[in-house]
Amino acid sequence: MSFLLSRTADVTRSPGDPKVLETGPSSLKPADRFGRALGWFSIGLGLAELLAAPRITRALGAEGREATVRAMGARELLHGILCLSIEDDFGPWTRVGGDVLDLAGLAALYRNDNPKKGNVGLALAAVLGCTIADIAAATSIRSLHRRDGPTRDYADRSGFPNGIEYSRGRASGAVPPDFRATPTAASASPATGDTSPASGDLMLEPTA
Repeated sequence: MSFLLSRTADVTRSPGDPKVLETGPSSLKPADRFGRALGWFSIGLGLAELLAAPRITRALGAEGREATVRAMGARELLHGILCLSIEDDFGPWTRVGGDVLDLAGLAALYRNDNPKKGNVGLALAAVLGCTIADIAAATSIRSLHRRDGPTRDYADRSGFPNGIEYSRGRASGAVPPDFRATPTAASASPATGDTSPASGDLMLEPTA
């Protein structure tokens, strides 16, 4: 996926822009990658159910239920999109709910009068395996990104260690030397006697 994104970025770059030569390590943990894999699996399964609904119903002995299979395909696409979201276990949990619905629907087809009962049994086993994988992914992602402990509330803090009133009182007191106005030249240059230009009044010579 990162390879495709880097190649796509190279196409949109200007001639003078640098190209991505090597991508860094992914920040996704194994649990996140597992959830992403389930997302892509859901998208593939959903497309198959949307495009090949008649074949699926024939294989399961459920002719006439193509609309139901297509609805299941649309649901799988939604599961896939949710699973591809960042750091979210909601997608895998929705897959678990979908698996329960699929198991119920397949159990209704697992009848002795169904000539495709064997295929239905294989489908039941496959969905049951997917359910276990979905539960494992959901619990591992939630455990990975769970933040233990109560949320800290700093609404009562003003940013002043001793309170606003204390800080206001300190500011109204003596002005620090580095906050005072720049001293005059006479104050900055101590007088050294009659010869110091800062010791006497400034006299202006008349101009011609």
